[in-house]
Amino acid sequence: MTARFISLEGGEGAGKSTQARALADALGHRGIKAVVTREPGGSAGAEAIRGLLLQGGIDRWGARAEALLFAAARADHVDRLIRPALDRGQWVICDRFLDSTRAYQGAAEGVADDAILALHGFGSQGLLPDRTLFLDVPADHGHERALRRDGVAADRFAQQDAGFHGRVVQGFRTIAEHEPGRVRRIDASGSADAVTERLLVELSDWLP
Repeated sequence: MTARFISLEGGEGAGKSTQARALADALGHRGIKAVVTREPGGSAGAEAIRGLLLQGGIDRWGARAEALLFAAARADHVDRLIRPALDRGQWVICDRFLDSTRAYQGAAEGVADDAILALHGFGSQGLLPDRTLFLDVPADHGHERALRRDGVAADRFAQQDAGFHGRVVQGFRTIAEHEPGRVRRIDASGSADAVTERLLVELSDWLP
């Protein structure tokens, strides 16, 4: 079976981690074993950078420094996990990828999109997902979910104000509007099972 690279995107509390696992389980029932990974992270080097990015105060890093750190983490992740898995013919499901940098450091924090894409072109050789599933929930609802997560302290990004989160979600919507061939906008309201079914519909052309 042809290797596929799928990313799940969205603002805080959109349900990406839950859906990445649920989607992998659903694909497994169809005979497709998928590697589930996340950003920032997924490799030893990228996980080390994850701690730098998510811990500390909101003002720990400026937007350009964040973009550089995310690009470095992604380069290691792509080199050590994603490309090798794809080369083996496996499916890869990634909880966040390039579009998160475009939405957070780009749309929300003002880093130019062409600068982010240039970093990605160098660090990760321009690798893009075959399909990106954007889980769309209103920014205020998602932010409330993120702050209510049991046993998980809010990271630097979850602590940002409502205006920031609104710009992030609008950034994802703009990407989806401009790149409809790759990015599919998914209504992420309702039950988790219902959302998983919507994701599978958007992948139906690849499924046995």
